[in-house]
Amino acid sequence: MGPEFIRTAVDERGIAEVVVDCPPVNALPVAGWYRLAATIGRLGADPDVRVVLLRAEGRGFNAGVDIKELQADSGHTAIIGVNRGCFAAFAAIYDCAVPVVSAVHGFCLGGGIGLVGNSDVIVASEDAYFGLPEVDRGALGAATHLSRLVPQHKARAMMYTCATASAAELHAFGSVLDVVSNDRLRERALDVAREIAEKNPAVIRAAKEAFNGIDLWDVKRSYRYEQGFTFEINLSGVAHQVRDSFGRSGEA
Repeated sequence: MGPEFIRTAVDERGIAEVVVDCPPVNALPVAGWYRLAATIGRLGADPDVRVVLLRAEGRGFNAGVDIKELQADSGHTAIIGVNRGCFAAFAAIYDCAVPVVSAVHGFCLGGGIGLVGNSDVIVASEDAYFGLPEVDRGALGAATHLSRLVPQHKARAMMYTCATASAAELHAFGSVLDVVSNDRLRERALDVAREIAEKNPAVIRAAKEAFNGIDLWDVKRSYRYEQGFTFEINLSGVAHQVRDSFGRSGEA
């Protein structure tokens, strides 16, 4: 993870663009999740920022956590760190004082679901797909956020089978605002961000806070409950066995 794996820029309209570029697949280590959380939090606290656009470079939007970092830890420091780091990053998006627009291309898996599920608006490219391969990775979590993207029984099937859903499916469910070609993704997301940035900033910030206040469930408490089961399967040793098997399979 290089020092520039998260880039930010704020234009004259108050659009803050956050770009994640952590090769090869944007699977973030513990420090990466914390850095992303701090970045989003800092931008939301900036009175000159009216909207945040979150996107990524490379093969896909986000492949979740760095499995190799977890497997290299003989204790529990890494799993505690990644659980807390993911919690911080997802919460930062949810709590960001201004709307967060996510532009998703390629794969959006595991922790990526937590990021987009807590975003305010999602724009996706035609090749984007979404999933929680947690069961195959010896983990749980982000069912809270997947349930904000797809209907309940679809979410359960995706969790149990590790199947993915396409951008077109999520568009049909209403969770993805628009699906465009990959070469138009950034511009379409910027179009949405511009529309938001043109509104009165005080009203938009109030609208974000109001929407959070009327949510049907507490996404942070819900996700933290899920994480308890992740800790259980790690403490039992089952998670390490599953991840070790995953690592030998040659999957990326």
